[in-house]
Amino acid sequence: MTDVVGILLAAGSSQRFGAHKLMQPLADGTPVGVAAAGALIAAVPNSVAVVRSGDNPMIEAFLSLGLKIVENPFADQGMGASLAAGVEANAGADGWLITLADMPWVQTETVRILAHSLQKGASMVAPVHDGRRGHPVGFARHWGDRLRALSGDEGARGLVSAHADELVLLNTSDAGVLKDIDRPHDLVG
Repeated sequence: MTDVVGILLAAGSSQRFGAHKLMQPLADGTPVGVAAAGALIAAVPNSVAVVRSGDNPMIEAFLSLGLKIVENPFADQGMGASLAAGVEANAGADGWLITLADMPWVQTETVRILAHSLQKGASMVAPVHDGRRGHPVGFARHWGDRLRALSGDEGARGLVSAHADELVLLNTSDAGVLKDIDRPHDLVG
């Protein structure tokens, strides 16, 4: 089986939210970041969380779920730097499924299907719900050098756009692939 590593990007600054949004409880009491991490690790047991250096509440929460931790001292440089750090820490993988810690409603089965598509040879893969592309997004091994070179807050958007012909889009009924949390009112789902 192809070795796909799940990477949970959890090093954002939560500026728009105004507080540490990943520790904010959802309606069932589960912290946002823990819900996102749970779906990832249930589908891709070999997963890591990229966090801000010294973010002990998140580190402890993720370790308790079984995720490995990558502390990113360059988190202020943006999502691209965190994505690069996660890929670099798992450079030997055959592919990476990039998930966002502020997207707690992505279903485990969706994550599993995307990872399976990478294992079966997809170059890039992403979910589509109601005609809109969402997250997580997966990349095969040959994108490693380009992913490790990322910086800034755009993440891998430019890479995906420049190579859209290699992107496998998987239709899903999972509306969670489109829902992120930026502000307190987003917590209601």
